[in-house]
Order: sequence, then structure tokens, then C-alpha cells
Amino acid sequence: MNSIVTKRFSHCVEFLKEQGSIRSIRQFSQSLGFQPQSMGEILKLKRDVTLELVRKTIETYNLNPNFLFSGLGEMISTSVDGGILTVITNNEQEERIAYVPVAAQAGYNDHLSSPIYLEELPTFSLPGYKYQHGTHRCFDVSGDSMEPTLYTSDKVVCSYVDSEMKYRSLRSNQVYIVVTQSEVLIKRVVNSLRINGTLELYSDNNYYEPYIVDGDDVQEVWRVESVISNFVSSPSHERNALHEEIKDMQTKMSDQSSLIRNLNKTIELLIKQTRTTSIS
Repeated sequence: MNSIVTKRFSHCVEFLKEQGSIRSIRQFSQSLGFQPQSMGEILKLKRDVTLELVRKTIETYNLNPNFLFSGLGEMISTSVDGGILTVITNNEQEERIAYVPVAAQAGYNDHLSSPIYLEELPTFSLPGYKYQHGTHRCFDVSGDSMEPTLYTSDKVVCSYVDSEMKYRSLRSNQVYIVVTQSEVLIKRVVNSLRINGTLELYSDNNYYEPYIVDGDDVQEVWRVESVISNFVSSPSHERNALHEEIKDMQTKMSDQSSLIRNLNKTIELLIKQTRTTSIS
């Protein structure tokens, strides 16, 4: 087998690790019925990957055979419950990150596979290896349910979790965008899909009660990778500025107290002088 396929296979495995789809090379090897030592040699490019191993990996982890054998497309095949995940590319066929603002989230779940809807959304790109592979999307944060982790007007950049891999890929206590039949949610997730077919969704703000979503009601899941937020100056600088303001106010109050005391003394002196003059 051409060694270029082995290199692409190695890149795919590294990507699966970054995405949390596999915990370790040992676990990955065992899931495919392959010896970890032999897998290690393949990933270090000391031997070529076999066609049988490629076949098993494609079936188990949904690797994109197009990418493995031709270098075209994404590393992971992207599908949504049997449909196609629509992505946006530029003229060079490089995938762009679609930005879904609050106003567009209301109809997002009804237009998941609509190229027209997605093409109308703003798009951008980010530097870094992880943003050059896989499908990413950016969502606005609205409300206070995820405070103090996330605040209104924050933007979260997320990687797509393949629907066929969510049993393995969804990691409990991580933050995800969960798109249901009726809404777009950002929550901390506990994965109970294998146990009872549900996802438990938790807010970081304890004021909000957790609730359960049926796995069949979930249309898309996106894992939060990074946050774009408004700049806030250092808390220590803010405290220092506050202390300076308080100190300045205390100084002014002290000066005013001195003036009042001096004024009182002057008034008392004038009263005494007036009384003395009256007696005389």
C-alpha cells in the first residue's frame, strides 16, 4: 500500500484523539481487534496500514475513504441522521466556519440541510491546525444559564460531532451545542445514551434546573472548542482603580470634615464676639 495512505491514516487517528473519539491508541487498537504494538508501528510510519485495518476503521469510526485514498474531503464522513451535513467552502474549496447569530438560531433546526440558508450566514476562518480539519460552526451565547463559564454576547466555536459516533464521542461534563427538534441549546452534557438513550443537560448557573433530552430528538451536536468574548480589563486593575477612587473619596471627605470643623470654630468665635459686644 502506498505510504501516503498510511500518513493520512495516522493523521486521522490523531484527529480522532483530539476530538475525544478515542481515549488512547491501546483502546483504539482493541476496538478494531488489532495489536497495540503493531498499531504503534503503523502510526509511527514504520509499516504500512493494511486494507483490512482501513476497512474496519472506516466502518467503526466513520473515516472518509475519499480522504484516505485521494486526500479529498474531510477526514471524517459527515452525516446527520442519514442526511448530509451542509458545509460552506470558499473558491479554493477550503471549508469556512459558519456563524449562527442569535437571530438565526430561531430557525436553525428547520434548515439544517439547506445550502441556501447556510450560505446566507456570515463565515470566517481561524488559524490553527484543529480549525483546518473537520467541520466547525460558531454560535452566539444568549442568556445567563451558563454563567460564570459563558456570558451573553460570547461566541463559541464548535466542532461537529458525527451523529453515528455520538455514543463514543460525547464526553460527560463537557460543554456542547445541542440542536433539538425545537431549539438550539448550549449546556454541559452527561452522556446517558448507552444507558437509557438520553442526554442530561446541565447549566453552570445553579439557578436553572437540569433536564433530559431524548436522543431521538437530537438533530446535531457540536462540541465547544473555544470562546470569543469581549475584552475585559484585568480584575486586579479594576480593584486597584476602585481602591484609588475610594482613597480619593476618603481624602475629600477628610478635607471637607476639616473645613466644617474650622467653620464651626469660626462661627463659635463670632457668636462669642457678638455676645461680648452686646454686654458692653
